[in-house]
Amino acid sequence: MTSHRTRTIVVTGAGGVGKTTLSAAMAIVAAEEGARALVLTVDPARRLADALGVGLLGNEPVEVTDHPGLWAAMLDVTASWESVIHHYAEPDVADRLLDNPFFRAIADRFPAAQAFAASEEMAQLIESGAWDVLIVDTPPSGGGIDFFLAPRRTGDLVGGKLLLWLTGARLPARRALYRITARPMLRLADTVLGGPLLEEIAEFLLDLRTMYDGLRTRARTIERHLRRATTIVVTTSDPTPLREARRFFEELTGVEVVPELVLFNRALPTEWVTAADRPIRGVPDAELRSALKTNLRRWGAEAARQQAARREFSNRYRVDPTTVPWLPTPPATMVELGALVRHSERLVDLVRRGT
Repeated sequence: MTSHRTRTIVVTGAGGVGKTTLSAAMAIVAAEEGARALVLTVDPARRLADALGVGLLGNEPVEVTDHPGLWAAMLDVTASWESVIHHYAEPDVADRLLDNPFFRAIADRFPAAQAFAASEEMAQLIESGAWDVLIVDTPPSGGGIDFFLAPRRTGDLVGGKLLLWLTGARLPARRALYRITARPMLRLADTVLGGPLLEEIAEFLLDLRTMYDGLRTRARTIERHLRRATTIVVTTSDPTPLREARRFFEELTGVEVVPELVLFNRALPTEWVTAADRPIRGVPDAELRSALKTNLRRWGAEAARQQAARREFSNRYRVDPTTVPWLPTPPATMVELGALVRHSERLVDLVRRGT
């Protein structure tokens, strides 16, 4: 590599379509092509972690054993949010936020919070310049849409009109007024309620406001990284993943991200569509032959349905999708994972651009 600029590939889509496996497979191929490649994943299955030869993963990338140039990391939402708070809030404010149960609930349980943590982690890894290729396996919430909307939504949350109205336009003066007048009244109300509920809410809102300028600036930087990245939408031909893939084209408005590739995973061979029309030879038992014919027809009908779904998607959104084949057993070794990507020339070409 002659350039130190990290090329980013964002792999998005609904949960359960195989995007975590495909993200790891693309990183393997990138490393085999000579790049320093890192895959940032959400929650790899034990089988996938075993195939990569890694144990417990966290935000800190670890090098994959016996595979030069390949690194892996897993998003730790809690750790990522703690890093964000310490970076964009004053030390005393950061300590209060991290101790506040309302903030912890947002950071740990809301899908949008996970999406923002992932996008922030992606930005830090890009800006480190330590890798040639970064493969980002996005959180599946919202069919992957939340990941692209998270920077803007987080800025809107912290700088929204409701929060501005509650905390006041001039924050320092408002905090002083809160301490003198509102806080004693809230404590009295909390005594009646039997817990420090209202005071914790007020503290949370006021502290959140102090982060607005920093998060708004950071959100714009993250959005620039997303515009420069290569985006792949992964789906299958099943109704629910297809519905989520459609949302990416129909609901992702106001964000300048255009997918370079739509990938249909677990595609049955098109040859199966007509396989049932051919005679079965070498099976003398008529009952067995009939059962095999019925099975072929069922699989052929499913292959035809998948083919029609891809055609309809292609015509509606003016895209030329590519496919990754269905496998009888999931890939469980480095070689099998790499072969999953190398089956598609378009996918290999896309990965090679970063090497």
